[in-house]
Amino acid sequence: MDAILVVNAGSSSVKFQVFAVRGDAGLDRLIKGELDGIGSRPRLRARDGNNKLLVDQTHPSESIPDVVTAMRIAGAWLKDSTAFELVAVGHRVVHGGPEYDRPVLVDRQILANLKRYVPLAPLHQPNNLAPIETLLERFPRLPQVACFDTAFHRGHSAVADHFAIPEQYYEEGVRRYGFHGLSYEYIAQRLREVAPSIARSRVIVAHLGSGASMCAMSDGHSVESTMGFTALDGLPMGTRSGQIDPGIILYLLTEKGMSPRAVQDFLYKKCGLSGMSGVSNDVRELLASTEPGAALALDYFVYRISLYAGMLAASLGGIDAFVFTAGIGERSPEMRARIARKLVWLGAEMDRVANAEGKSRISTDDSWVSLHVIPTDEELMIATHTLGVVQSHAAPAPQFARAG
Repeated sequence: MDAILVVNAGSSSVKFQVFAVRGDAGLDRLIKGELDGIGSRPRLRARDGNNKLLVDQTHPSESIPDVVTAMRIAGAWLKDSTAFELVAVGHRVVHGGPEYDRPVLVDRQILANLKRYVPLAPLHQPNNLAPIETLLERFPRLPQVACFDTAFHRGHSAVADHFAIPEQYYEEGVRRYGFHGLSYEYIAQRLREVAPSIARSRVIVAHLGSGASMCAMSDGHSVESTMGFTALDGLPMGTRSGQIDPGIILYLLTEKGMSPRAVQDFLYKKCGLSGMSGVSNDVRELLASTEPGAALALDYFVYRISLYAGMLAASLGGIDAFVFTAGIGERSPEMRARIARKLVWLGAEMDRVANAEGKSRISTDDSWVSLHVIPTDEELMIATHTLGVVQSHAAPAPQFARAG
């Protein structure tokens, strides 16, 4: 059985999925797994396409200190426990820079190019690229495809794409990219199936998780995004600041004596909901907390979402639908309700029962703006792109027949 492995590597976890290639029938999810707690409490878990548990193993912290080791452990389990022919590996890569506006078959030169964008996504890019490099060394003929979170937004207008700085910096790649593009691309496609009447209209999608952003779409294409040059911009996130006055950066450097590296660490790891609340970066814990800081952080999160909804509606010239997705958007009826109350002025009216029951459409029948909850599936998007790239390149057969 031919199969595609999808890898989504983060700083403390490696998520992986395996899809069978069924010819004209498309892709069939065989395995969905994750090795998380890297460097602290490593745990390998995987389920099959019917949600049956296949493995649940804990490991000593020192045995899996990094992403490369995690990939080796997960690969060994796949090789020993499954029987399929791996024809390609697809990877989520957060930043494609100005060069890459679509998925690409990776070689050593492209890998070197992508390493240049590590400073623009220091939490993500190194971990995204580590498995690619490891597999290139071990299996140089195995096709690997990089799928970029920035690619979906590359059709923005020049006005939306620019900062108000000299043009030479734009030419060097200092521009507004936008992120979570694989998620938004999947939602755009899914809307054609679950809500065809609005799929070609003006839609705002809120990808709300530990990383959070919003995207304005018209006819299924990205028009504007809350994120810009890096994944720090826009909404406050679990540990990231979101939009911030550049003068604060100058203040931290000149008045507080912080080094650029310390400022980077501060903005990516010590701000957002965690820094503001002083409690947690997890919305579930903040909702359960009685600490004033927790309430303030959640109020701020909702407030900023509502402000950006207005901005994105302006970019579209109005709004016909609002979609919630990702961890918070899909699983927190309370946060959806709080946000929806801030969207009343746009013509959105939530159906409280439908929201509580987790329905796909959670707006009332007479709401001017329809509200939807659509689970995202970035991994399926990556697998689809990977299959397309490999088929278009007529890639050579891999060096090994089984997963590993």
